[in-house]
Amino acid sequence: MRLITSVLSLAIITTVVAQVSQDVQAKDVRPPANDAVTGREIYVHTCIRCHGIDGRGALDIHLVPKPTDLTSPAVQDRTDASLFKSIHDGKANTAMGAWSYALSDDEIGDVLAYVRTLRSE
Repeated sequence: MRLITSVLSLAIITTVVAQVSQDVQAKDVRPPANDAVTGREIYVHTCIRCHGIDGRGALDIHLVPKPTDLTSPAVQDRTDASLFKSIHDGKANTAMGAWSYALSDDEIGDVLAYVRTLRSE
């Protein structure tokens, strides 16, 4: 009797695990896409001072080194992870500070989505 109960329990558990696994695979578990519109709002309030309205650098600010041209292939060809890290952690020996203290990871992702819209044609 115990053997039959154990076998039936194992069969039920296996069926439940298989069903849960199929349900998880069927759901779209990708993270939500970042929002370039929200990113633009954040950019206007935080990034525009150095990077300018068009991402090419503010004309009236004289930093050494100059702020990165966000429209350039040197930026646009970088991976999202690399750009995210630059925004999150900042860049040593530049005016680019770590924005992780002021922006959430989602907000940084939104800014990155907006920066991608600045690609030069």
